Amino acid sequence: MMNLDTTFAALADPTRRAILSRLALGETTVGELAAPFSISLPAISRHLRVLEHASLIVREKDGQHRRCRLDPRSLKGASEWLDFYRRFWSEAFDRRDDHLKQTEGDDHGHDVDKHDG
Repeated sequence: MMNLDTTFAALADPTRRAILSRLALGETTVGELAAPFSISLPAISRHLRVLEHASLIVREKDGQHRRCRLDPRSLKGASEWLDFYRRFWSEAFDRRDDHLKQTEGDDHGHDVDKHDG
């Protein structure tokens, strides 16, 4: 599996994320990928090299065209890493909420005692 730093560095660029979004619809040629962008074909090729280096896409020669498709293996590693921290923070917030509810209940009980006396 590719290094998470490489994966997240590749995902940090909005153009590369847009390319991945397009590839999520299915494989396509480099020319078709480049069409909606207002950047040069060499710039698109550089973005594709970064995505390929991060193992996020696969580029294959198909006659005169280069076709691109997603390679979900690196995204799986990133997703597992994010899921771990999502669970960690969710559990931490749940514990904090439970603590606050308990504290509020204790404080409320004190207020009632003060008014009774």
